[in-house]
Amino acid sequence: MQTFDRLVTVFGGSGFVGRHIVRALARRGFRVRVAVRRPDLAGHLQPLGSVGQIHAVQANLRFPDSVARACEGAEIVINCVGILHETGRQKFDAVQARGAGAVARAATAVGARMIHLSAIGADAQSTSAYGRTKAAGEAAVLAEAPDAVIFRPSIVFGPEDGFFNRFAGMAQMLPALPLVGGGETRFQPVFVTDLAAAVMAAVDGKAKPGAVYELGGPAVRSFRELMEFVLATTGRNRLLVPLPFGLARLKAKVLQYLPNPPLTPDQVEMLRTDNVVSEQAKAEGLTLEGLGIRPQSVEAIVPTYLWRFRRQGQFAEQHR
Repeated sequence: MQTFDRLVTVFGGSGFVGRHIVRALARRGFRVRVAVRRPDLAGHLQPLGSVGQIHAVQANLRFPDSVARACEGAEIVINCVGILHETGRQKFDAVQARGAGAVARAATAVGARMIHLSAIGADAQSTSAYGRTKAAGEAAVLAEAPDAVIFRPSIVFGPEDGFFNRFAGMAQMLPALPLVGGGETRFQPVFVTDLAAAVMAAVDGKAKPGAVYELGGPAVRSFRELMEFVLATTGRNRLLVPLPFGLARLKAKVLQYLPNPPLTPDQVEMLRTDNVVSEQAKAEGLTLEGLGIRPQSVEAIVPTYLWRFRRQGQFAEQHR
């Protein structure tokens, strides 16, 4: 039976981004401990590796003792935990700020290297609680582990993403799609496999210790352009209706109480700022290209998984 001597702990490894990182680690022969709140819901990770290579343990960033146990014996600790909206006791500050610090503290205690996933938009002065707590989390990580590597991706896309899939689904049901703030906010979508490759570069020691990398794809697109792309790819003819920030915030105050809200007031604030790689990061080589990774485009990847929405639309038209 094959043995895997090098252990990596991945917090949040059962999520969209986390599972791609787990797969990349498994392919490289690491033993992977996936630290999640509900290990019983992480069974889908087992096929990503060999027998005994991937195992899930219970950990909650709000409880430092569970975090410490999950880090025991690890050579590298990777934190992928983040939330887009608050639910119950899962608050931005508890998860993205204090929780990130708890992971870095535990990693340092066992002598493990720390890799932390943040987000473009992390800013202590942000009007968004998401952006402020992401910045606080980065500061907490670097205070506990000065040599940590931090990655800030733009919106991440891939087969299970919550961005292109969500809007393609909305276009199936709604006659129009809203463009918050007129759809002028700019994004630089990054492919999840490229993000996982960047993490692996850090695992291999190819990233600068203590550096903050900003990760984006090869092209910058406005929100309007991304919605036009979704409609063209799925074969839908839908109106794109500009929604001023003020009105969007009023609607979000109601929508935020849904179980899985499509929009919250905090997300409206996030949309006031472009989500793209900074010129400073480019100049310092703190990008995918700086790690020797050639990013893949939205146009090359997204149609490979949005095709089903076009097919469903064609089926519906045929059976009217």
